[in-house]
Amino acid sequence: MLHPSYSELIEKVNEVNQEKGLPEINSRYSVVIAAARRARAIIAGDKPMVDARDPELGVLSRVVDEMDAGKIAIYAEEPDNVHEHMKYDDMAVVDFSRDMEDEE
Repeated sequence: MLHPSYSELIEKVNEVNQEKGLPEINSRYSVVIAAARRARAIIAGDKPMVDARDPELGVLSRVVDEMDAGKIAIYAEEPDNVHEHMKYDDMAVVDFSRDMEDEE
């Protein structure tokens, strides 16, 4: 069983989104796509925002830890004020609005 669960991750991300003035997410798809994008960013050289609880665990596990620690905000539609509220030093913001446009 995944721990934390999808619903716990969605709740945590929505807490962060609410603090940052971003819309809430409500699907597992959002969590999965955001985790994949963030994992790719770490592999490409972005610094992880949480210490590894176990160095043997992979990048995706670290991303789940980042989500659980409230270090990731997710949005599918870019709000007008998104850049006013984001501090990239202390969190990651995953934008998959382009993915949503590609599906249409």
